[in-house]
Formats: sequence, structure tokens, C-alpha cells
Amino acid sequence: MSLKWLDWAKRIQSLSQSGLTFSKDAFDLERFEELRKISVEIMEEHTGTEMQKIKELFANEKGYQTPKMDVRGAVFQRGKILMVCENSDNNWSLPGGFCDIGLSPGENIAKEIQEESGYVVVPTKVLALLDMNKHPHPPQPFHYYKLFIQCEIVGGAAKTGIETKAVEFFPENGLPELSLNRNIDSQLKLLFEFERNPTKETVFD
Repeated sequence: MSLKWLDWAKRIQSLSQSGLTFSKDAFDLERFEELRKISVEIMEEHTGTEMQKIKELFANEKGYQTPKMDVRGAVFQRGKILMVCENSDNNWSLPGGFCDIGLSPGENIAKEIQEESGYVVVPTKVLALLDMNKHPHPPQPFHYYKLFIQCEIVGGAAKTGIETKAVEFFPENGLPELSLNRNIDSQLKLLFEFERNPTKETVFD
């Protein structure tokens, strides 16, 4: 679950961004900008991350702030699930990433899977829509929704991409070291429930 200081920083950031978007008063804009600065300082103090990096990541958006969408693909083959090893942390995740503007969730996950694993897939079912804050991921600067979509392989072959260094299928009882920012053990176990029971209804928070 999110740490309390992170929840506060996110709320301050969200309120300041909304104020900067909708306020017309020069003095109010100045106050909202100060609130945004405070949210960055909280993040810097508690994470040890350089302030400039936090500004670029955490406080550089425009417009009304909403949760970001992270889409992940569940591709099964002979009782095993497709995973990729991330260059960023040398740990494993379901292929996927942020949804791109202009693409539907299905188009996004098909693109991500092909880019990261080499396989050409067809999306078949939405398995779960989860709120990252309700699951024990490491602290994150943004509020994310995670969309898990089952896909079937229709072509291609295992091939690493720019962000991945290995591609492999794993059984439920032999999962590798997970990239916890992207997926956690309980989520993988949930997806295997769909493999065993294809009629299981979509899960959501």
C-alpha cells in the first residue's frame, strides 16, 4: 500500500495541478505553484531522488490530473505465462506499459507485446482492472490503474526489444524475480486462475 507521505504528496500535486489549470487569478496561480513545489520537496526528502528528476516526472504535467493507465498482457502457452526481463532492473514482468494516445487498450497491448517479446497476438478478454494503490507495489509518484488483457499468439517468435533482455514462459509455481513496480505475485496468481477457469468473470477494484 502507498505510504502516507506519498499519499499526501500526490494529493497536494493533484490539487495544485487542478488549480494551475482552472484558476485565472494571478495570486492563486502563485499559491498553486508553491503547493506544487512543496509536493516535489516532499518527494525529494523521502525518496532521495534529485529534485530536477522529480519535477520532470512528477510535477511537469498540464491539465486536470487523472490516474494513468498501465496495460499488461496475459499470454498463456501450455500452462505457462509469457514474461519479459526488463533492462531497467533485470527483473521480470508481463509485457506491457503505458497506454499511448490514439490507440485502444487492445491495440496498445498488442503493440507492447510484439515490441517487447516478438510475438504477434490478438487480445481476447479483459481479465482485471486494478488500482495500484490497493495492492502492495513499491511507492510510485503517480496514481495508476492496471489493465490486464488476455491475448492469444497468432504469429511471430521470441525476440527481445529495446526495453527487454530476455523472453520466456513460466509456470505458476516457478515464477522468476518480479519487477514489482510492474507486477506482483498476487496479480500473477490471479491471472493463472483465468487460465484454469476461462469462464471466470473480470475482476476489478
